[in-house]
Order: sequence, then C-alpha cells, then structure tokens
Amino acid sequence: MILYTIMPNELVFPYEAETTSKQQTMTYQGIPLLVECADPQNVQVLRILSSDPQHFMNDQIYPGAKISFGDL
Repeated sequence: MILYTIMPNELVFPYEAETTSKQQTMTYQGIPLLVECADPQNVQVLRILSSDPQHFMNDQIYPGAKISFGDL
C-alpha cells in the first residue's frame, strides 16, 4: 500500500504507547468497561465494551460517567 500525504509520519502513524497511558478495562456490575483514572477516587467511563443492548440502556453507566472506587 502506498500512502501519498503531506502529513508528517508522527500524525499518520501515532506512537501507540501515548494513547494507552491511563486507560484500563474493568467490569462494573457485570458490564465490561474501558475506563480512565479521573482522580484518585474516581474513574471515568470511556467506552462500554459489551455487546448486550441492555447494558447500553443502564442510566448509571455511560461514556463520561464517573464511578467511585467505593462503588467497585
């Protein structure tokens, strides 16, 4: 494959370690999530990794929601 672009290689092929710095997967109430540490007591939901449509209907878990470590 040949890619013709004026963009620098760093933008076309970003370094992978920078994008996965604080992200981790976890299970909350049986729902697999991709989360990121927001502060020492909370994590922020980035993605719901489930394929079950009912998990997306849960009004407590959505992208952007913060979950306390006390609830885990």
